Amino acid sequence: MRHSQLRAFHHVALLGGFSKAAKALHLTQPAVSEQVRKLEQDHDLLLFHREKKQVILTPQGEDLLRLTKSYFETEAQIGDYLSESGAAVEGELRIIADSAMHITAFLRPFREKYPNITILLRAGNTEEILEELRAYNAEIGVASSLTPGRDMTVLNLGTAEIIAFAARGFLPGTQTNLTFEDLKCFPLVFRETGSKTRQNIVAEAQRQGITLKPAIVAEGREAVRELVASGAGVGFVSEAEFVPDPRLVKLRLVGSGLTMSESIVSLTQRRDVRVIRAFMDFAAGRVA
Repeated sequence: MRHSQLRAFHHVALLGGFSKAAKALHLTQPAVSEQVRKLEQDHDLLLFHREKKQVILTPQGEDLLRLTKSYFETEAQIGDYLSESGAAVEGELRIIADSAMHITAFLRPFREKYPNITILLRAGNTEEILEELRAYNAEIGVASSLTPGRDMTVLNLGTAEIIAFAARGFLPGTQTNLTFEDLKCFPLVFRETGSKTRQNIVAEAQRQGITLKPAIVAEGREAVRELVASGAGVGFVSEAEFVPDPRLVKLRLVGSGLTMSESIVSLTQRRDVRVIRAFMDFAAGRVA
């Protein structure tokens, strides 16, 4: 196994093709193909399915890519360490959050302190967030009610009550409270299966001997909000994530005491990546 072979494989896997990898590595396409072929031959592995102009990772290729992501990131960290210690922190910070509301207050002051870091922010549920962090597809996660495991570093942002909400006028009169027994009488709008909010609501209903079934399942908090605002049913959210909207009314869930904690998380083994360390240290200072 040679460094050049791993580097060729890594770039083909990341970029999705031999020609793109060759361009990125400033090599010819036959040279990159030969490096990958030798890696497969020397270790009796099939790393890619080659279909016309497309390359698709095999299961062995996916496993190796997870390792090479760690390998080349460590190489970059060594380069950072050996370079001037006073060099500006720069690079790309990919954040995946179950709600952007929990992270937006950090981003402007963080960017002011680290103007050379580009931030990419996208949405995902708790299960997706942990998967993406472990796959090295994101550096920072923001998620609710985590049980992340020992491989994660967790910074707690606080706890909020889980509430229901509905379109204004959806419920009779001026009703502002609901029991879980009441919920059986209304169409319910749930988030996707990986949502911690949904899991907590369903678990509490089962604890009370009640089975709740969704009328609509929507992917993402914003989709749920728009469906509920249209009068499609009752939705659920952490109170800290409820966006004031004249179309909607908040409803307390009586007799449950359900809460959601929110946390910033990162993969512990990546704690020395400069952009991750910069963000986690900055966030810890803001939360303290």
